[in-house]
Amino acid sequence: MSETRFTDQHEWVRLDGDTATVGITKYAAESLGDVVFVELPAKGRKVGAGAEAAVVESVKAASEVYSPVGGEVSEANTALEKAPATVNEDPEGKGWFFKLKGVAGSDFARLMTADSYAEFVKGL
Repeated sequence: MSETRFTDQHEWVRLDGDTATVGITKYAAESLGDVVFVELPAKGRKVGAGAEAAVVESVKAASEVYSPVGGEVSEANTALEKAPATVNEDPEGKGWFFKLKGVAGSDFARLMTADSYAEFVKGL
């Protein structure tokens, strides 16, 4: 069973076993505007929780994507390189950025639930 958690930097992470899928939230995608470019991490790269892992550029700005949890990149969503607008169209689905393996459950547990993230966004 998978569960999704969120960061205050507007990344989401879905954990399934010890594999995590990471992307940016709908709120982040809407704030950025039209995404025109993504830079994804290389397979095999180790990232720590809170470390910069990817870059997303829109017509408005460029922004870092931080890894909500630590692990090793097992896959990058290379489809985004040809179709970066997928991030706007389905940010919490097909617009995912990368997957990590070897994720510690303790990293995941400290993140916001969907309800707490929704409350956080209301305050912005």
